[in-house]
Amino acid sequence: MSDRPEPSPTAPVPAPIDLRTAFRERGYVAGDALVTALRLVVALGKPLLLEGPAGVGKTEAAKTLAGALGARLIRLQCYEGLDAQAALYEWNYARQLLHLRAAEAGGRPVTDAELYGPEFLMRRPLLEAISQPTPPVLLIDEVDRADDAFEAFLLELLAEWQVTVPELGTITATARPHVILTSNRARELSDALRRRCLYLWVDYPSRAQELEIVKARLPGISESLAAQVTRAVHTLRELPLGKPPGVAETLDWAAALVALHRDHLDEGALHVTLGAVLKLREDQALARATLERLARG
Repeated sequence: MSDRPEPSPTAPVPAPIDLRTAFRERGYVAGDALVTALRLVVALGKPLLLEGPAGVGKTEAAKTLAGALGARLIRLQCYEGLDAQAALYEWNYARQLLHLRAAEAGGRPVTDAELYGPEFLMRRPLLEAISQPTPPVLLIDEVDRADDAFEAFLLELLAEWQVTVPELGTITATARPHVILTSNRARELSDALRRRCLYLWVDYPSRAQELEIVKARLPGISESLAAQVTRAVHTLRELPLGKPPGVAETLDWAAALVALHRDHLDEGALHVTLGAVLKLREDQALARATLERLARG
């Protein structure tokens, strides 16, 4: 039986309507499945893996959860070649060197214990997350970009909630973070990581849901312009595009049209704002005729 102290209980679980309302107040229109999954993250203390196409609001869900809970958001952006050391901590070598030189100038010896004290430790996201007195929201973004070795390390951390800094000893979480992992499915994640997590596939919203999102995030937009933009984006997603637009591009496009004082999507507005929604030249060429028909109709 382990004598390691268990992390303290997680924060009280908000009622379903409270979490939904808190998201709505922050401009995030969350469906039933996402609201339930996030409630379980808080209630069960289990990580949640959100998987789906880029731009559907996975990262934003974690940010909004932090705001709804009044918790600190700590984000680890994954990338190819990310290793455990970069995600955990580094020593501030420049500050250590200055301290060493100052001590030598004063004729005072410096011990390793002094040189590798907590004041010289630079906490990276994972160590920072387990060092908090109250549960933060830990966002491990695009975990599919990291390699298998980092995934194995992450699996161990999620099981133990402790890390060892050789010079300082073992640091154990006193408050278990609320963990959200996101994946665009650039590569397949291991079965072990999937078993450790709750899971939700986040797809593009329906046309009605996306219209609701646009109106929630851009309260000054006209009903007709919001409907036109939403219809156009959903038509675009049916085309064989290299980079289909996500919800973020829908919002960018609608915001660009509002900023240009356009109240409807005509051919002129389409030509000057197409770069807000389609980010590849080939996609723009492929979609232009379809969008022009929509603008005329």
